[in-house]
Amino acid sequence: MILNQQSPVPLYHQLARIILEKIRNGEYRTGAKIPSEPELAKEFALGRPTVRQATELLVRRRILLRKRGSGTYVREKEEEIDLFSLAGTMSAFEKKGIQLTRRIIKQIIRIKVDENKDNPFAGREAFFFSRLSSIAASPFLIEDIYLDSRIFSDISGDDFSVHSLSGIIEDRYQMKPTHGKQSFAVHYPDPEQTELLNIPETYPILFVKRYLHFREKENAIYSELFCKTDTFVFTQQIGGMPYE
Repeated sequence: MILNQQSPVPLYHQLARIILEKIRNGEYRTGAKIPSEPELAKEFALGRPTVRQATELLVRRRILLRKRGSGTYVREKEEEIDLFSLAGTMSAFEKKGIQLTRRIIKQIIRIKVDENKDNPFAGREAFFFSRLSSIAASPFLIEDIYLDSRIFSDISGDDFSVHSLSGIIEDRYQMKPTHGKQSFAVHYPDPEQTELLNIPETYPILFVKRYLHFREKENAIYSELFCKTDTFVFTQQIGGMPYE
């Protein structure tokens, strides 16, 4: 594999493609260290800044991992979790064989929701609770969950640290979500979130607004999710999303 000096494609992009091809064909194995920047510069007759641009591109794409004082490695394949499972986040992790633990941060109570253009319960009452999910004692997900108090009028006695919300609703109300909507944004955590997730305030996390619809009621459940993304790749299925 050689670089094309006459190509309109920048040299660092060409080098990144070559490195990626070497990963795909097994020449650079998962978890293995790739050649150093001086070695790559010598092999491809490039300046070190160009090599650094190529490896940095693959680091940003989470294909390579740079370890301070050690070198650059092929990143281990990350677990992918379907963030939009209508059966709930617990079900999504169970499908992967991952044991999830939860702690209730704020017990479920009936509240009057503040004015918020994105919250479907703004200005009226809803049930609210908040919980923290961890893997191997490492926290990674905060869920703030609002439920329609007129439909789920007697849900306040359930333990949401043990049982899945979707399972409780199906068992008690014989209701299943039919469809939903999510929006995504980058969020910088507030002081409470930094403490719960054990991250600095400058650490960007994934912020998800989730709306779940039922035959009986649109927007019966609204959630705000705050996710660390250094352990899992969160995915979303495109197309039909049957309830599982």
